[in-house]
Amino acid sequence: MTRKILLTVIFALIFSSCSNAAITERDVISAWKRIAEADEFPVVSINFEREKAANAWVKFKSGNKFSVHVTRGLMQILNTEEQIAGVLAHEIGHVRLGHYGRSVGRGLGWAVLGGLLGAIKGNAGAAARVVGSLGANLAESGFSRGQEVEADDYGSELLVKAGYSSYGLYRAMKALADNKVVTTPNGFNSHPPTARRLKHLFDKARELER
Repeated sequence: MTRKILLTVIFALIFSSCSNAAITERDVISAWKRIAEADEFPVVSINFEREKAANAWVKFKSGNKFSVHVTRGLMQILNTEEQIAGVLAHEIGHVRLGHYGRSVGRGLGWAVLGGLLGAIKGNAGAAARVVGSLGANLAESGFSRGQEVEADDYGSELLVKAGYSSYGLYRAMKALADNKVVTTPNGFNSHPPTARRLKHLFDKARELER
């Protein structure tokens, strides 16, 4: 193998590795600062959770005090700052649109795309635990499918305001779908089915890019 070909192969491998790299804490903090400032939202510290589940949420403490949480599982799936910015912009949307006002105010804000039931086929015990967990998750969030779509739209618009691509949230959802973190139409989850949600996000992003 010649030197030129060898270098080409090396650069290709490096590029491939980087393109699939997990986002860092610095990426999350940078995205949160830009998104929050664009929305004139309080820039509180990010809490990085060790959970493997792909998730991000706002947790209310009292009054107007809250904390923002992002799991390592989500950071392993996303690979650009604009993607986590989309997730965080979506969460701000829930707050700004008053969606927490109809809930108990505890806040599992995003509960990224659910997708748990399909991973436990043939295990009744695991199924029972997951259904119980999913029920608790919905009880905390209290968001309807309509509210999720509203927050998606708000988040996409906020991405543009913060200087990111309007496709950031769409690409985050696509990355989750590609990693089998999806929702399907059923009576347990409040999130719109993944295929329909992706189409809506793509159409919204294209509209904002015009």
